Amino acid sequence: MVNRRMFRPGFPDVKEPSIPRPQHNGPIPSKKPAPPETTHAENFYWVKQMQSHTPMAVVLEDGELLRGTVEWYDRDCIKLTRQGSPNLLIFKRVIKYVYKDGEESAQGGDE
Repeated sequence: MVNRRMFRPGFPDVKEPSIPRPQHNGPIPSKKPAPPETTHAENFYWVKQMQSHTPMAVVLEDGELLRGTVEWYDRDCIKLTRQGSPNLLIFKRVIKYVYKDGEESAQGGDE
């Protein structure tokens, strides 16, 4: 049997200090930032409809259809102005969906 010795050279000539690696103590950040909590898209939509006095159709969760123009809105509700009927303050939480009045026939709706 041959006796082999491990040979490890010394490195006394190293003059550059090693650069320490950054330590991650939490989750590694993703390259894509998280989407903002508020995009202001809803605000832009309501302001555009109010300024142009667009006739709107509001469908409530119970299926009731209301027609009118949006005069005012805030975080929780909209004010729907109607011709020949009382104006309504509608909570957004009871709205199923909203569309521009007259679009249902253009999209193939049955109304």
